[in-house]
Amino acid sequence: MCDEKQLQTWAKDTLSRREFGAFSGAAALAACTPGEANGTDANTSEASGDVTESSVSFETEDGTMDAFFVHPSGGPSPAVIFWPDIASIREAKRNMARRLAGEGYAVLVVNPYYRDVAGEQFADFAAWIAADGFDAESGFALVAPWREKLDADAIGRDTAAIVEWLDGQDAVDTSRGVGAEGYCMGGPFTVWSTAAVPERVKAAASFHGGGLVRGDDPKSPHNMLDQAQAEYLIAVAQDDDAAAPDDKAAFAEAAEAAGRPAVVEVYEGDHGWTVPDSPAYAQAAAEKAFADKLELYARAL
Repeated sequence: MCDEKQLQTWAKDTLSRREFGAFSGAAALAACTPGEANGTDANTSEASGDVTESSVSFETEDGTMDAFFVHPSGGPSPAVIFWPDIASIREAKRNMARRLAGEGYAVLVVNPYYRDVAGEQFADFAAWIAADGFDAESGFALVAPWREKLDADAIGRDTAAIVEWLDGQDAVDTSRGVGAEGYCMGGPFTVWSTAAVPERVKAAASFHGGGLVRGDDPKSPHNMLDQAQAEYLIAVAQDDDAAAPDDKAAFAEAAEAAGRPAVVEVYEGDHGWTVPDSPAYAQAAAEKAFADKLELYARAL
């Protein structure tokens, strides 16, 4: 359902490096609603308004995972696992998590690349595109060896460790289900999360997620829905749908066969439309996606 490389190609073909850097900063600021934190040092633990945030780390079967944790200051809340896109943890993602925490959720933005690197690797999407020169291949080349380790089994192990850590936090209401949301490459991780810990992960929201339908592969996300007990929001980018128009029906049919509630919808935005520092960011469509996600969590968590 997606190809992240088109974001790099789009930026290379249409914007200069300076223009894209300016665009990314302006979009990230625009995504912050009044009163939201905007630039809190992620290496500190501090309260800002009605939320508290900190950098955290914990052990998994594969090493030490680092993450950004933000939650309401007033009491325990349902938890959400936040799987970022290919550029991983950065301020745009922290701001997205802060906004969700302001709606009453304890949000953990995880570093999916922790097996190889810790902490923020790219300040914004422009930095990923320009990782080794403003070049449509460089960002992919850099993350490829990290990314290839992120299969269904690895994400399953990670999810088990994440849920165990979340359930040990005073800020998490363990009587409520856990949500999982993912962007681009993080989209399939949400489905794998629901299959890995079905008794806890009760909602998954994939935004312009890639690789949700992988043919007859038994580890394809759409073929693992019968292992879950969750409800799904599959938000598809319009250009991704044009490239693979049969995928949305295949996922919806698999969900129906598994008896899992799923909304599979094509949004009026291109790949990356929900992410403030993406060149494809489309605010109106992003706001609709955010509202739809809140409706899912209200029902399922």
